[in-house]
Amino acid sequence: MKSKAKRTNKRVARVTEGSGNVFADLGLPNPEREMLKAKLTLQIYTILNGSGMTQVEIAKILGVQQPQVSLLMRNRAGNFSVGRLMEFLTALRQDVEITVRPTRKEHGALSVVSV
Repeated sequence: MKSKAKRTNKRVARVTEGSGNVFADLGLPNPEREMLKAKLTLQIYTILNGSGMTQVEIAKILGVQQPQVSLLMRNRAGNFSVGRLMEFLTALRQDVEITVRPTRKEHGALSVVSV
């Protein structure tokens, strides 16, 4: 039985562990706010995706134009502020709760908890 030697390219992959916030890892401004917006937008997307409503119907509920709903359905926060995203959640019959507490870290953190 003949055996063939496998040729392998000896390339070394460089792996860098992320911080948990892709926006910070990319060096974008205000990474905590951008991560919060992304998490809120994901919550909105999840609700809208399971609603069975058309984008036009959703737009009426949220008080926006249909193209803006399309952005939300593609998980794009666009120019929406954190406050506006929270207003969308309340319009979609969700309670939004903000908790402020001391941290042991050098800088506080923002988070979204879904139940």
